[in-house]
Amino acid sequence: MATATRLNFRVRPDTEQRLRAAAAACDESLTDFVIAAAEERADEVLATHTLVTADYFDRLLAALDEPAEPNKALRKAARRPRQFSQS
Repeated sequence: MATATRLNFRVRPDTEQRLRAAAAACDESLTDFVIAAAEERADEVLATHTLVTADYFDRLLAALDEPAEPNKALRKAARRPRQFSQS
């Protein structure tokens, strides 16, 4: 298990009461309740600031692994004789 670090912060008394009441309602310790709420919010914020989501990245890699479809129009154009003109 990773070593835990400590965060210290101050809250207004009414905020502490609300947090304690919510933690008790969930049958969680105050610490577990606050950490879970903070982690959830952090995940939301980071998700909105991530340029490429993990799902998009996975789909991109899967698409790159698919064999390429031949482009029939380009093949046809490549077979046509070239016409050069001098100006």
